[in-house]
Amino acid sequence: MIKILFVCHGNICRSVMAQFVLQDMVNRRGLAAQFLIDSAATSREELGNGPHYGVRQKLRKAGVPVLAHRARQIVPADYARYDMLIGMDRANLQNMRRMFGGDPAGKCSLLLDYTARPGEIADPWYTGNFDETYDDVLEGCTALLEHLRVRP
Repeated sequence: MIKILFVCHGNICRSVMAQFVLQDMVNRRGLAAQFLIDSAATSREELGNGPHYGVRQKLRKAGVPVLAHRARQIVPADYARYDMLIGMDRANLQNMRRMFGGDPAGKCSLLLDYTARPGEIADPWYTGNFDETYDDVLEGCTALLEHLRVRP
């Protein structure tokens, strides 16, 4: 089983969007039993809150199921529990490594690192552009799944 944790600042926008998008992709391909997909935050700001309404709205429009979710913060044990810890921007990556006490196994990366255009995914909490964030998340999740080369 491949265990993936998506991480962003508050766990109500980008990371949860990536979680739901990748979960939908693996479900549609009959690969759900091969994955554990979750998301978390580096901050405590949104603990217990559900996905941002802009995320819910965009995912429904795109036909991606919005699952039950409450924001949580990463904990040191997540480093051992997950095979891949995937942040949305460099600040997330820096905070993840700090909170995990480093990245000795090389598990931490950025989602767009799996694409032909590595970089950061803008936070729609600040930009208000959930369409652009969704496009980046979809591109990243598609490339990630191809990178993993998982077959039914």
